[in-house]
Amino acid sequence: MLALRILDLKDFTGKLFLGDVFHHFSFVEASFTTFITYTLEGTIQKEFYDNETRPEHPYCYWEEVRPLCYAIIKGKRTPLHFKIVFQLAPENLEKLLARSGLSLRPEDVFGLYLNCQFDGEHLLCTTGTSLKIFTLDKSLDHLWDDMVKRFFRQQGIIFEES
Repeated sequence: MLALRILDLKDFTGKLFLGDVFHHFSFVEASFTTFITYTLEGTIQKEFYDNETRPEHPYCYWEEVRPLCYAIIKGKRTPLHFKIVFQLAPENLEKLLARSGLSLRPEDVFGLYLNCQFDGEHLLCTTGTSLKIFTLDKSLDHLWDDMVKRFFRQQGIIFEES
């Protein structure tokens, strides 16, 4: 697990809520506390769709809910708190594992997670991995941590390791 403290909060939240930087991440869940607390779950309700348009993946993408989340927090006051949980999208997990040389298969992995939590003053992003199999090998954890740091640098997100 990796913890990254975001140093330029305004830049990061602009990229998060107004830009497309995180569009291709799966959206797992979020909570926002303003004058009330909003809780959103990103699980796709497959019965909502007909068979032809039913998505294969379990979660929606951030780009689909970003406008709603932005509408919740925009205004004159800063939210008291928010937490957003992202997951590396299934197609990107497959690519990552294929390039990694690791013996893990996509079906061995529940998910690679990125949690973004704002406490009213500071924003902390933490990584996490969840496997369906038991292993003492932490190679996937290190690979995911390195990928997130590289992604943040590519996007111009300024951070320090906590």
